[in-house]
Amino acid sequence: MGTIDLGPAALDPPEHEHLSGMRLLIVALAVTIVVMLTMLDASIVSTAIPTITDEFHSLDDIGWYASVYQLASAALQPLTGKIYTKFNVKWAFLVFFAVFEIGSAVCGMANSSMMFIVGRAVAGVGSSGLMNGALTIFSNIVSMERRASLTGSMMGISQLGVVIGPLVGGAFTSFSTWRWCFYMNLPVGAAVFLALLFVRIPERFEKKKPIEVLKNITKELDLVGFALFTPAMMMLLLGLQYGGSRFAWDSPPIAGLFTGSGVLFAIWLAWDWYCEDEALIPFSMMSKRVVWSGSLTQWCNMTGIFSASYFLPLYFQAIKGASPVMSGVYVMASVLSQLVFAGLSGMMVEKVGYILPFAVFAGILAAVSNGLYSTFSVHTTTAAWIGYQILNGIGRGTGMAMPLTAVQTVLNPADLSVAMGILVFFGMLGTAVMVAIANTIFNQSLRVELSRHLPDPAEFREVIAAGATGFRKLVSEEDLPLVLEAYAISISRVFFLVAGVGAISVVTALFLGRTNLRKRV
Repeated sequence: MGTIDLGPAALDPPEHEHLSGMRLLIVALAVTIVVMLTMLDASIVSTAIPTITDEFHSLDDIGWYASVYQLASAALQPLTGKIYTKFNVKWAFLVFFAVFEIGSAVCGMANSSMMFIVGRAVAGVGSSGLMNGALTIFSNIVSMERRASLTGSMMGISQLGVVIGPLVGGAFTSFSTWRWCFYMNLPVGAAVFLALLFVRIPERFEKKKPIEVLKNITKELDLVGFALFTPAMMMLLLGLQYGGSRFAWDSPPIAGLFTGSGVLFAIWLAWDWYCEDEALIPFSMMSKRVVWSGSLTQWCNMTGIFSASYFLPLYFQAIKGASPVMSGVYVMASVLSQLVFAGLSGMMVEKVGYILPFAVFAGILAAVSNGLYSTFSVHTTTAAWIGYQILNGIGRGTGMAMPLTAVQTVLNPADLSVAMGILVFFGMLGTAVMVAIANTIFNQSLRVELSRHLPDPAEFREVIAAGATGFRKLVSEEDLPLVLEAYAISISRVFFLVAGVGAISVVTALFLGRTNLRKRV
């Protein structure tokens, strides 16, 4: 693997201003809080949904409450990169954040299910530009050698939102009102907005005046490409969302979604090739080794993080009999170790200077720890599931910022926002695709295993319909161990898949390059 030759354009220019002291602290803290709010918003609704459906009498809309936020956020990722490339980074970030806050306000004030769904969609549109914006801001305010620790700390802390979201949502729903799940974003957001408003964030390269961009906005942002790409991704994500749950995988609606997505994607590829470097996702950029390897590594990393966030609580609730709140407490072993090593690994990168060893190490730990997760059973000891989670959290924390940092070591400043938008998009797409596959594996395995132990078709259907916690009220004492075993086997097969994805990340990480960050400004 050869050392990447850094051209002068990839370096921070000597005259580029970096923040320090109180200004750096204010910006870093504000940006981290913003990203954490978006993560929190993605998961907080889960425990509030039953109460919301009771108020709006909208049981049929449950799927939209959870999915529309993620769909809007994922589909707009590539466009956000173009926006940050063309417009002032701070003001673009604040506009995205304002849209997110407006969506939160609409959700909190909603007087109908449709109004709530619209609010979730608006919040998703706003959140689409916040992770990319945070990464772009960090690339502007600190030198290369400090970005790994800053990015790692931001991502580690913000991931807490995924875990504490259901706990916060449950607390608001139980002791106040579900509307505060969304209203709480407003005062926090106002404080963050004011903090960023009065701090000047330097730009790394000269940009056109906004009026010049707006005059030719269709070409500048490749809105034609966006109009082709977005519905293609929306149909793909909807197919993954509803396939195997609301509709069978081979049903006409799912086939239609995947076919439509494929046709539009093919047209978009042709248009993207025609637009060359002005395209939404330029082929010239995707062909760069650090971009495609970083995208694949990010796909694998996010798959591991979100698969654990879905299936570890399921294990504790279904097999260990934990409440939703306690299952959130039980996964803190992985969350806290992830948080510690997200920051620690960044500081170690600063000392060592190289990203590659840490990215490979993270992939190895992901494969090993998820392999250990696959051994979970009814009789797994507390010491075992805590130890395995710590190992997994170390791997997740170590690896989560490495692809994003690697991209910044090679590309020109003008290309960074688009490239990081691509990586963030691949992380979201990987999560959607792999979690859909994991759900299919789990559901099919559970049906097969339960059919072996529950030959009575009526009892089998009742247990499936009861869900991961309700089945305990239905099955007899003698059948309960068999049902628990069926759940344990099905969950273990999911972690076999995730362990394989971790092993793939070891290979993709090898192509991230061997740039020495200590030689950078």
